[in-house]
Amino acid sequence: MTQEKTAAVIEQVNDQLETGRSEDVGEQYLTFFMNKEEFGIDILSVQEIRGWEPVTAIPNSPEQVLGVMNLRGTVAPVIDLRMCFGLERIAYSDETVVIILTMSTDTGLKIMGIVVDAVSDVHKFDAASIQPSPQFSHEGQAHYIKGLGSTDEQMVILLDLTEQLIAPIIASPITT
Repeated sequence: MTQEKTAAVIEQVNDQLETGRSEDVGEQYLTFFMNKEEFGIDILSVQEIRGWEPVTAIPNSPEQVLGVMNLRGTVAPVIDLRMCFGLERIAYSDETVVIILTMSTDTGLKIMGIVVDAVSDVHKFDAASIQPSPQFSHEGQAHYIKGLGSTDEQMVILLDLTEQLIAPIIASPITT
């Protein structure tokens, strides 16, 4: 995919995000790809989507923390979600995007970016199309999985990105 095409897709999905926020959102999720699997996050936590651009590295930061970026005067940590989920690191391409999220934590709202392979779409799942999260014996990433949503084409892993995901970042001075 060319950089122009990726920019057009990002603009289209950002428009869908704005439309979704103004409607009765119910269970709407922004979906994206990592490791050829489709994941979804609650649309209400998404501020915007940006194409990949280099970030300012922070020495001695956790492996998943790529660095920080300036978002209109707010310094936001950027993490590679692949590293949080124990997936192999890949080279960033024209399809790589940074999803800017607002997360509620014990210490207040945190703005951060997550790097994913590519953005997909916005899907609305009703309660009947969401299956509960499977129970795994190994906690790992399982506590980030809210459930599995069904589309016509495939299953979407619905995430509940919690404070545990960004725990190493919350304790560091790079948070806002």
